[in-house]
Amino acid sequence: MSHISTINPATETTLETYTLMSMQAATDKVEACHDAFLKWRLKTHDERANYLKRIADGLRDRAEDIALLMTKETGKLLQDGKMEVELCAQILEYTAKNGPSILADEERAHSAGSKKGWVTYSPIGVIYSIQPWNFPLYQPIRVLASNLMAGNGVILKHASICTGSGLLLQEICNDAGLPENLFQVLVIDHDISDKIIEHERVRAVTMTGSDTAGRHIGHVAAKALKKTVLELGSNDAFLVLEDADIELAVKTCVEGRLFNNGETCVSAKRFVITDKVYDAFKEAFVKQMQAIKMGSPENEETQLGPLSSKDQFETVSEQVSKSVEAGAKLLCGGNPTDQTGYYYPATVLENCLPGTPAYDDEIFGPVASLIRAKDDEDAMRIANDSRYGLGGGIFSQDEDKAFRLARDHFDTGMVRINSFGAADPNMPFGGVKDSGYGREHGGFGMKEFVNAKAIYLP
Repeated sequence: MSHISTINPATETTLETYTLMSMQAATDKVEACHDAFLKWRLKTHDERANYLKRIADGLRDRAEDIALLMTKETGKLLQDGKMEVELCAQILEYTAKNGPSILADEERAHSAGSKKGWVTYSPIGVIYSIQPWNFPLYQPIRVLASNLMAGNGVILKHASICTGSGLLLQEICNDAGLPENLFQVLVIDHDISDKIIEHERVRAVTMTGSDTAGRHIGHVAAKALKKTVLELGSNDAFLVLEDADIELAVKTCVEGRLFNNGETCVSAKRFVITDKVYDAFKEAFVKQMQAIKMGSPENEETQLGPLSSKDQFETVSEQVSKSVEAGAKLLCGGNPTDQTGYYYPATVLENCLPGTPAYDDEIFGPVASLIRAKDDEDAMRIANDSRYGLGGGIFSQDEDKAFRLARDHFDTGMVRINSFGAADPNMPFGGVKDSGYGREHGGFGMKEFVNAKAIYLP
């Protein structure tokens, strides 16, 4: 395959066709990025921060163009795309504001306090960023912002279905005056991508995607002794405890399941409901899911757009079918109509059993799995009965109790209490178990790919 095409999932029409780069062309870009890094690393943190602010301004100036392109390439709601652009601008501004202090040299005593030393957070070189399609701007920006501030260069391999979004980001960075070649976009296949991981100029790899892809990329990087940060999938559980505000829980869980057409790693996916409130939650939840308006992602009144691709549509359809065949009960949705576009309706399953996709796996689409728990303790057990551990949620009117459960028992990287949200620039983002390792945001991402260097003074 020498070309790839982007396809509008709402209309099934081809948007653009791109020529894949050769191995030589890709490695030339890596070398050019390294050369740019050699100069960039010498700039002060404050100097780097000014570039991030200008990129943020560039994103806001072209917010309409970016959001529309993301909608056409991935099917995300246009209003969600606009929110994504603003979040990215805020991430850049947060990094610009806080980076100089987070990455500042630290003075430390050594030799029982009698001598002086310093710890510096020195940049290491070219970072290879492999990103998925569900947030075409946010995914690369969260890597780019932290690593530019740290003094590194960045090479991006974006998902093929949103190639245009990746190239548009590169254009905006160039227009903002970012030094030439410091941020490069590669349009390459998986075989060449593996070679890029092994390239001597690439010092570390960060990847967001499925746990299957994460195992492969982590393996290739480990063989080459490259550090990795992997943000992988999840089947996040949202617990509805016996004392939950059911109206709030239902409204929030519908939002949490359908955000970004259900194609979010930290979407609410499994809903673990205590027996005491199960029937009340189920009735209201199904009613609200049935009322969701599905349609063109470019229309303001649309609440649910298409899945991102034909492959994604077929995967979700198969996961639902397998779950039903194994005993899950379909409460609504699950039967997409024969129409143009990869539209899958808001779907609710109950009696979701271990060993089925609805219980064990990540369903990356608008499909909710209802699981009945005996009581609060059983709900917490079921939530942790997963190979994943990215995020989760707890609904309870006793916030102190919910906080203790989140802190002491929930085996995930992030927990929401009586709320839903995807990411916040000021809070760490990442997971445990098969959801990967490493952290982004909240200042943590800026220190993932630096050399914590000890300097001893006499």
